[in-house]
Formats: sequence, C-alpha cells, structure tokens
Amino acid sequence: MRNLYIVILFFMISGCKVSLDGASIPPGMKTVNVTVFENNAPLVVSTLSTQLTEDFKTRIRNQTKLSLTNNEPEATFSGNITGYDIRPVALQDNGNRQALAGANRLTIRVNVKYVNNLDPKKSFEEAFERFKEFKLAGNLQAQEPALIKDVTAQLIEDIFNRAFAQW
Repeated sequence: MRNLYIVILFFMISGCKVSLDGASIPPGMKTVNVTVFENNAPLVVSTLSTQLTEDFKTRIRNQTKLSLTNNEPEATFSGNITGYDIRPVALQDNGNRQALAGANRLTIRVNVKYVNNLDPKKSFEEAFERFKEFKLAGNLQAQEPALIKDVTAQLIEDIFNRAFAQW
C-alpha cells in the first residue's frame, strides 16, 4: 500500500497526467460531435441506430469532460451499422434426428470514421464487430433488447478506446 502512495505522489510531483479510466483526451480537445450511426444493415432493427448513437454520446458525457456540439468540434465521430444478424452457432440433436440450435449468436458490425481536427494523424476509419452468444429462451423479441444493449456496450467500449486510449 505504501508503494502505491509513493507512485501516486511521484506522478503528482512530476506533473504527469494520470488517467484511471484509460482515456487520454488530448489537452486542447474540448468538443466532439457524434452524428447518427445510420443503419445500413440488410436486417434492420428500428431502434438500433438511435440506441448506439445515444449510448455512445452518454459514454462521452459520463467518461470525459468533452462537450457535445455540432459547431466546429475538435473531433467528429460518424459511421454506419453495416451488419446485424442472428445465427445458430451450436447445433444439437433433439432426439428425432432434427438439428436444433443449442446456442445462437447476435453479431453487430459498425463502420466508424473518427476525425481528430487537432491531430489528424490520430484520425481513423475502421470496422468494429462484436457478438454475444445466447440460448433462445422462449420469444426472441423478448430477449433481443437486452442482447442488443450488451453488444452495443462492447462496440462503444471498442470505439471509445480506439479513439481515446490509443490501442
């Protein structure tokens, strides 16, 4: 425990920026714009575009000191949802020589363009994909909102880290 205090004291004295959440927002960056992630997937879920966009904005509001703006932001996020599918990933025999899905996978793919107007070298355009496996328990429509929330949370984490944690 004493060593932890020494390390923290060292960083405070040396003037280094310590970020406990892993985010490293450039010092001059104060504003960001997040445009609506349009849903261009072959299978469209009507709420997915709004949910992904608003959840990403909430992450920025809660995890940074950046202000969201439409007027001359220092950085911009834009993109589109390119894939949404649910497929069986594990088949099992039901005893009647019929294969049933033992597990399914919800996959969401998003193309993201991040423009850093302060340091264009840190800009990127990249595809992100995440999934969640699940067992169908009754009605898919009843399970789908929670599955979407889990997968979009993973995507938001990846996009946020790519832009601000420099991984």
